[in-house]
Amino acid sequence: MSALVECVPNFSEGRDRSVIDAIARAISGVSGVRLLDVDAGADTNRTVYTFVGAPDAVAEAAFQGAAAASRLIDMSKQHGAHPRMGALDVCPIVPVSGVTMDQCVELARALGRRMAEAFALPVYFYEYAATRPERRNLADIRAGEYEGLQKKLADPAWAPDAGPATFNARLGATVVGAREFLIAYNVNLNTREQKLANEVALNIREAGRLKRDAKGQVVTGADGRELRVPGRLKAVKAIGWTIEQYRQAQVSINLLSYRTTPLHAVFETTREEAAKLGLVVTGSELVGLTPLEPLVEAGRYYLRRQGRSTGLPERELVELAIQSLGLAQLSPFDPDKRIIEYAVRVAAPLASMTVERFVDEVSSNSPAPGGGSVAALAGSLGAALAAMVANLTVGKAGYESAWASSSALAERAQALKAALLAAVDEDTKSFDGVLAAMRLPKGTEEEKGARAAAIAAAYETATAVPLATARLCLQALELAEQAAVSGNRNSASDAGVGALLAKAGLDAAVMNVRINLPSVREGSFRTATLAEVAELQAKSAGPLSRALAAVDASLKA
Repeated sequence: MSALVECVPNFSEGRDRSVIDAIARAISGVSGVRLLDVDAGADTNRTVYTFVGAPDAVAEAAFQGAAAASRLIDMSKQHGAHPRMGALDVCPIVPVSGVTMDQCVELARALGRRMAEAFALPVYFYEYAATRPERRNLADIRAGEYEGLQKKLADPAWAPDAGPATFNARLGATVVGAREFLIAYNVNLNTREQKLANEVALNIREAGRLKRDAKGQVVTGADGRELRVPGRLKAVKAIGWTIEQYRQAQVSINLLSYRTTPLHAVFETTREEAAKLGLVVTGSELVGLTPLEPLVEAGRYYLRRQGRSTGLPERELVELAIQSLGLAQLSPFDPDKRIIEYAVRVAAPLASMTVERFVDEVSSNSPAPGGGSVAALAGSLGAALAAMVANLTVGKAGYESAWASSSALAERAQALKAALLAAVDEDTKSFDGVLAAMRLPKGTEEEKGARAAAIAAAYETATAVPLATARLCLQALELAEQAAVSGNRNSASDAGVGALLAKAGLDAAVMNVRINLPSVREGSFRTATLAEVAELQAKSAGPLSRALAAVDASLKA
């Protein structure tokens, strides 16, 4: 999966539309970034921007937004209801997919140092990017706000993590960090009583409630601090409120880490606590956009409860999550608009074609799509058939011992199917790179040299793509073998076809590697590729033979 991060910078201007729009233009003007939301608040005098993209592009967009703010916002004249200490008050980097928190920490710190140097700005790092424990919490860093910043900077204990320890009257100070994706999530109840909703919230949230004695008095510890009874869920904040528009109460939740506490666990725990009070959960709503992962995991959770395979296609998992969590109760939930990865996804030109159109395209007089794309498609179909057989095994009487392994097999096969389907377009894209290199000018000796180098590099990429396809096809073949050996015998022929397609995809991909290799410069890449090609073909013989033998045995039984 491509690396994708979110950035949610908060700027201290929510009233002047020209300033708000100028910052938005600065952000959205960076290639590879998509600005998803601009939420301006006049009372808070603050605007929250939400954008996503590849890590480097997101960091550049955040910097450009900060640059615009440095020209347009004067903190000495800024007032609003929201706590703040700088023109760009806080700038969190959030991992969405294909990127680790450690990588986001590196990105955030590099961004903070760049801002500090460019704008002579004190910068603090918070959350996962914090350099010391006492700076992890944003509220602790921002205590005293802009008005207390000059005094704060004079305290050596509050020297900034980057930039000068001097007061910048115009820009204040900025806090940059890396944090988990925060999901704003509301669970709907069949009551209008805020008190009941708040009782549920107290029982589920991590902070819980104040501990009281038999007389209702708050209990304190030996140190005089008030004691608390913790709630059931980690990384969860919650309160109860009533929304008159919906004529019902909600448990309003901030899920600080869906990897710590999954979204479906929040929903089910809320349902359990509501039932204790005689309440019924009627549905839920996600506020803003959400990553794909928590919905996929929710779909798998509900499939497991039904005793079904968790290896269904991604879109089916998402649909089941939407239904099970009641996400469409209050308003339609469109996955293509509400899931970040779907909202920013660019349609694959070939993979999104109809079968008829794709076959027509292959049969035209254009050299691409060609054998490499078809090889990837064959492998993808092989993986799909392996998943199908595994899914038809789970829940079937007589195959109980294979249910768990088949469900896991189907999940792996779905991932391979998706990767190979993406390779259909990647292969054609790599060949387009070769054609582009060939079109480079060759009028002078210098141009000829540059063109030759570009062609060799393009051919190396065009070789690496089918080589990756061959690797994936081998994995698909191995899964088809497992499906043929332990899967539903009534679908044995499907497992056999899957194995044949995966092997065909592997052999076809290898053929594309071999035709491109002569144009690749001599060296370690070429030598290693030749060795790996031979190894892949050797490794594929056994799984194919065993898969076909298992199919043959099933057909004779």
